[in-house]
Amino acid sequence: MIPEASAKLEQFFSAFAAAAPPLLLLDYDGTLAPFRIDRFQARPFAGVRELLADLQRQGRTRIAIITGRPAAEIAPLLPLDPPLEVWGLHGAERLFPDGRRELEQPPPAASQALDDLRATLRQDSLGGLVEDKANGVVMHWRGLSRQQADRVEQRTRQLFEPLARIPGLSLLEFDPGLELRAGRNKGGAVEAILAESPADAPVAFLGDDLSDEAAFRVVQRLGPRGLTALVRRQWRKTAAELWLQPPAELKTFLTNWLKAVTSNGAPHPATQLQLPIS
Repeated sequence: MIPEASAKLEQFFSAFAAAAPPLLLLDYDGTLAPFRIDRFQARPFAGVRELLADLQRQGRTRIAIITGRPAAEIAPLLPLDPPLEVWGLHGAERLFPDGRRELEQPPPAASQALDDLRATLRQDSLGGLVEDKANGVVMHWRGLSRQQADRVEQRTRQLFEPLARIPGLSLLEFDPGLELRAGRNKGGAVEAILAESPADAPVAFLGDDLSDEAAFRVVQRLGPRGLTALVRRQWRKTAAELWLQPPAELKTFLTNWLKAVTSNGAPHPATQLQLPIS
């Protein structure tokens, strides 16, 4: 393991002894589960659900999923008892473990623009896969050839970018697709979680995609009590401090988290964790 990564992890896990219960904030697709063309087949990497269940039973970690999916899609893919807290739609939706749900409502002009866009795409999907969300419209081009994907992206930007100027709407880029949406992003979800958490709680956010960068930046502002990790088989430029290659390094990280909370912060060296290359 790179010495800088080892030192960062040891410092972070050691803080568990004297701090409030830690927060483990996780993206789902690409982070806990491999991508699938059919997103309803995106099951967690082998062993990940069991490690999260162990953390639940241990009882000291607050775990939340922050995902671009509608929140209700997580429990069938990641069955835990009780279900995890889920912030869906990149943070615009909150689903509590007891089933209560909160959803940010777009301004009227933004809502009308989204409705008009949905109608347009029902007539012509631009060659991509359209996903309709409560607070947005998504165009996916995963699985297309490079030439097809470039064409779909070009047509999508021509349609979506003018609408993003409407107050209350914004564009969210991810790999590979584009979303026109309303409501908080993943960074806003992290800020909302922090606002109701103890000021000394250690916080980690693990994600893989461009949409996770806002959350990385919020957690990094916490200083030593914050930890960010890019979970991805191939490195990309990122604001995250650590790079975990799934599934082995992801499971090593979760295993060491469990050891740290169980032993009240005693450090346990992780293996094969890396710092991003600058």
